[in-house]
Amino acid sequence: MVRTQIALDSEDHRRAKRRAAELNISLAEYVRRAVRHDLGEQERPKADISEIFGLFDSGVSDVSENVDRYLGDALWEEHLRKTGQLHRLHEPRADERGSGD
Repeated sequence: MVRTQIALDSEDHRRAKRRAAELNISLAEYVRRAVRHDLGEQERPKADISEIFGLFDSGVSDVSENVDRYLGDALWEEHLRKTGQLHRLHEPRADERGSGD
């Protein structure tokens, strides 16, 4: 990706920021999409990992039964990695702790 700087008049900037917020994306992503659209390129589809679950049943795996748990674990590990807290990976999560009674 190449970093670039653009100038917008204040009304276009305000409207673009509002539209980006409505789409729940950054202004930069909004501009990238607008450029792709103007150039006639389709938006790049995002891969949906959930499509691969349940494709194969060996009778041994529990992935299809525990997909939510495994995805949650993967997202938690990614969060810890990004926030420099990977050392917390093997600590019990709040949903795994006992009530302390």
